This record gives sequence, structure tokens and C-alpha cells, in this order.
Amino acid sequence: MPGLEDLASMLGMPERKAEQASSAPKRVGHDGQVLRLRVRTEKRRGKIITIAWGFSSHPKELERLLTLLKKSLGAGGQIVDQTIEMQGDHVQRVKDLLIKEGYRVG
Repeated sequence: MPGLEDLASMLGMPERKAEQASSAPKRVGHDGQVLRLRVRTEKRRGKIITIAWGFSSHPKELERLLTLLKKSLGAGGQIVDQTIEMQGDHVQRVKDLLIKEGYRVG
């Protein structure tokens, strides 16, 4: 059974090399600015929340980051005034994820 490469050659499309197939642009995590983020916990209404602030990113970038954190941590969260608030005590895990995304965390 022919693969997609064979189908592409039958249609006259140029062949993709292995380098081109995996050359998806890798996200840097932030929009080029080097900034210091801080992560801490607070108690609100008797519950602990983790707050990450210091962002000056585009709102779409913050939404993408919030979605990543919510899925990775399995916790709820929201964006409030350029800060990300996550439910629960996740300071170290949030720091690790932000560093992995290219941010400098202090």
C-alpha cells in the first residue's frame, strides 16, 4: 500500500525531507521580552491559590499559558490583570513549567 510520500510524488508535489517534516517552529514561550516573574501563594476565602505575576505578554499568549498550566496541573485558574491565578499550592510546578516555556522566574 503506497504511503503519503508516494501519493505526493504521483501528484507531482516536491518531496519533503525528514528535516523539513520536523521543522515546525518551536515556541519560545514569551514574546521576546526578558522579564522576571514571581510565583507565590495566598489564602483567599480559606483556600490556597498560586499567583504568577510580572507578565507583559500579549493576552493571547497569556491565554495559551493559562491553558497549558491548567492542563498540566489539573487545576482551575484564571487571568486577572496580567497575573495568572491557579487554584491550589503549585508554586514549584508552576515555576518549572514557566522555565520550560522560556521565562525567567525569580
